Amino acid sequence: MGDLISSHKTESAAMKKAKKELTFKHTEKEKKSTGLYIWLDDQNHAPVGVIFQKKTDKKGV
Repeated sequence: MGDLISSHKTESAAMKKAKKELTFKHTEKEKKSTGLYIWLDDQNHAPVGVIFQKKTDKKGV
């Protein structure tokens, strides 16, 4: 299993950090019941990282 590089509140902040830390050419989003996965792949479509955003329950006011 890989190491946690950083933690972010927004998808755009996570992508910005990933661009600085990892070399990847392709991304693929996958929605599951647990949250959103963004797979980061190299030029040969081999996985080099993943961004995971937990699904949160929004309780309205």
